[in-house]
Amino acid sequence: MQKITPHLWFDKEAREAAEFYASLFPNSKVTNVTTLHNTPSGDCDVVSFELAGQPFMAISAGPLFKFNPSVSFHFKCKTKEEVDAIWAKLSPGGKVLMPLNAYPFSERYGWVEDRYGLSWQLIYAGGSEIPQKITPVLMFVGRVCGKTEEAINFYASVFKDSPAGAKAAAGTKADILARYGKGEEPDREGTVRYAHFTLLGQEFGAMDSAREHKFAFNEAISFIVPCDTQEEIDYYWGKLSADPKAEQCGWLKDAYGLSWQIAPTVMNEMLQDKDKKKIARVTEAFLKMKKFDIAKLKEAYEGATESAA
Repeated sequence: MQKITPHLWFDKEAREAAEFYASLFPNSKVTNVTTLHNTPSGDCDVVSFELAGQPFMAISAGPLFKFNPSVSFHFKCKTKEEVDAIWAKLSPGGKVLMPLNAYPFSERYGWVEDRYGLSWQLIYAGGSEIPQKITPVLMFVGRVCGKTEEAINFYASVFKDSPAGAKAAAGTKADILARYGKGEEPDREGTVRYAHFTLLGQEFGAMDSAREHKFAFNEAISFIVPCDTQEEIDYYWGKLSADPKAEQCGWLKDAYGLSWQIAPTVMNEMLQDKDKKKIARVTEAFLKMKKFDIAKLKEAYEGATESAA
């Protein structure tokens, strides 16, 4: 079962950033770079890479969106020395959000925006088992503050009831680990301090924050949902899309403003083909789509429409 994949939007630095991140973490590598031509953003590098064995994707598609702390990546370390070593490489040219220090929840922790603006939370796991080294963490702020519990239960229900059936259900769960108490204003008592949930085997974290933040979820970070069939694409699109204006090229926004990409797994194979004409035909086809149509993408890939003409 393929996992949900975090997708990072850069101006021009996708390849550079992927190589930088792969140099930081063990068991990491850039696996593919494909350049798409004649898009609305010009030529775009699409980069597939793995960090600590987990799949990521990135694109260089212009300065339309900027990273912010509403989505960060929690990196769990086996030792305090590992925290310090990663921090030393991530922090130069960046911005410290929480200093590297001892906190009630960890003996060694820090939160930093790296040189590209991407947020990382580095934490010493204190001897706990680490099934997944990197966890995307969603911070619900502004208009969606206080809706973390509602959101993660919604996500769990969507993926548990998906056409993938037993596979999706087995890889989906949600747990509230801590809530805010009395006297922790501006956060409201009972809202979520931290929650953990798993969708299709991909771990996520989530939290409410009622403090004043000048940011919110945007398209700079989205999550790719792998779909083997048109039935799965139709299902996830129908369940998740809540803003028709945001629908484009397989992208959508849910009711909480979080961006998802509902993508056919076969599209990875198409875009990694060595035949540039096939890639160009697929690119031209998908740029016209909102929700992806697998049959039409296959027609474009195989040149069926071109042959018919």
